[in-house]
Amino acid sequence: MPTTLPEALAELAALEDPKARAINERHGDAHGVNLTKLRGLAKKIGTDPDLARELWASGDVAGQLLGILLAKPRAFDADELDAMIRATESAKAHDWLVAYVVKKSPLAEELRRRWIDDADPNARAAAWSLTSARVAKNPDGLDLDALLDRIERELADAPSREQWAMNETLATIGIHHPALRDRAIAIGERLQVLADYPVPPNCTSPFAPLWIAEMVRRQG
Repeated sequence: MPTTLPEALAELAALEDPKARAINERHGDAHGVNLTKLRGLAKKIGTDPDLARELWASGDVAGQLLGILLAKPRAFDADELDAMIRATESAKAHDWLVAYVVKKSPLAEELRRRWIDDADPNARAAAWSLTSARVAKNPDGLDLDALLDRIERELADAPSREQWAMNETLATIGIHHPALRDRAIAIGERLQVLADYPVPPNCTSPFAPLWIAEMVRRQG
């Protein structure tokens, strides 16, 4: 079982698949490791915050993904998580860091507030992802109308990662807050963000009006 950084990176190198790398690189992720196998390696190693930090600092994308799976959210302070978010180049590493570490941290709300108006689009994207989670699960204290105002102003011209996360907040407001559903749908219809996004069969479109309609249908 790998317990050091060189051992963990060697295990990842052995899992490298050039075809997988070619596909992943087209989506902004410079690694060639099958994610099921990567998860299996993480399960074999177990939680290890120190190794997680070393893997993240390595800059190796597969190593960063493995490190996220080894991380213990409470082991990272706000400044560490802030630095990690700002350093992310891989879209997958950014998504996993937010989903598996930041959202599960007791510092999530502190970081959401820190990042929502930040100059760094990586930080703002993370803040919008955290905002979506609050809108769905704990909206007390959020000004949802103000969020819609800002989304209406900024969504169309936002950088791609931030735009995706902001669009999720738009859809989440429409799905979970019936009184604002018509407005959320109208914003999506007017802006047409992700309206032409290719969607495989049996998958839900990320275009907010379609996304809202499908999730409301399922709730009914």
